[in-house]
Amino acid sequence: MADDHERSARMTGTPPLADLAWARGYTDPAWARWHTTSGRELLPSCRVWRGSGTPEPLPSPSPVPSPSSRGRQEAGSPEAPDALDGLDFEGPHGRSLSLAELLAGAETDALLVLHRGTLVHERYLHGYEPHVPHFNASAAKSYLGLVAAVLAHEGALDRDAEVTKYVPELAGTAFGEARVDHLLHMGTRMSYAGRPYDKALEAQRYFAVLAPRLRPYGYTGPATIREHLATARATGVPGVEFRYENGNVEALAEVLRRVTGTTTSALLSEMIWSRIGAEEDAYYVLDGEGTEAACGGFSATARDLARFGEMVRLGGALGDRQIVPEAVASTIVSGVPDGYPRRVRFPAAPPDAPATLSYHDLWWVPNDPYGSFMASGIHGQRLFVSPALDLVVVHYASQIVSPSLPQAPLVQAFLRIGARLQG
Repeated sequence: MADDHERSARMTGTPPLADLAWARGYTDPAWARWHTTSGRELLPSCRVWRGSGTPEPLPSPSPVPSPSSRGRQEAGSPEAPDALDGLDFEGPHGRSLSLAELLAGAETDALLVLHRGTLVHERYLHGYEPHVPHFNASAAKSYLGLVAAVLAHEGALDRDAEVTKYVPELAGTAFGEARVDHLLHMGTRMSYAGRPYDKALEAQRYFAVLAPRLRPYGYTGPATIREHLATARATGVPGVEFRYENGNVEALAEVLRRVTGTTTSALLSEMIWSRIGAEEDAYYVLDGEGTEAACGGFSATARDLARFGEMVRLGGALGDRQIVPEAVASTIVSGVPDGYPRRVRFPAAPPDAPATLSYHDLWWVPNDPYGSFMASGIHGQRLFVSPALDLVVVHYASQIVSPSLPQAPLVQAFLRIGARLQG
């Protein structure tokens, strides 16, 4: 029977439950999609205000369908303008995939492509609508990293300071003993509450902190993000190894709250969201004491995320407005400090996968010839920026993460799209 179940799983795209013990039932893309698009209905939240200005236009080469029709489009819909018709992609095992097949395999909810500031492709699937904010998951880490880099550039934040300078309550924890720069590069080593460190288990524990309904029966652990951080103890010298861990970002968010005297939501609104011409408010989900889940609780529409990506591609500017200092935007790729690993693995990569990526200020750097960088979140969330290809890609998805299901080659696909548009 087990063989039959595994064979059926491979045919239907639903992985065996044994592969997803840490995911608490996220074996169905429709279930994951409900969570990625319904954060405000599931948890307390706080808006990231778009500001009072007029939305920044997203020029398109041909009329874009109305929001109501865009929300109903499926891949291959004749009413969708498609600058990528006929483009094929290399999938798993060397198989050639059409764009529709690639999007289906990735359980794509939205794909937006900007080339030289023009919206050349916009697609929404599975009933997802353009005006609905979508969880960015860990892609949100990069946005906070940009805010921190700006504050450091302006002299308001000292990268070399110990975290306890800003958050004395973290003294004695793995994060309090680290420097701010260690947090920005995932450079701490820790265990929580005396447990041997296991990334998947700690991700599950973090979800339990945020959402009481995800806590096991009899749960007596931390009920807030701050309580969770207080249980972290150092198991190694910081700044030596790369360990992708949510606690680094939550500790950094607390540092920024102390530095600026404001919430994460208000800070992101003031410094970025209210200045890029966003159409919609974004939002963060909150823990039990009203603190933002900075490492992955951010949601925004695909169009507004494209505006954000275009601003970074243009060296931090939109039109005549310099939103982020050019010196910050232009060093995302080149700014990995000495002493940090130059090549790291993607979190979901197999243990034997080669380390090919760099990581700087919470951004992933593919080290391709085009100076690309990206924000990345579980289930297929990507903001991909490639300055030399004049390219910004936003991809939202609800893909199941499991060894039984090969992950869609999204980065390779984005580069293929960029090469096609440049050509």
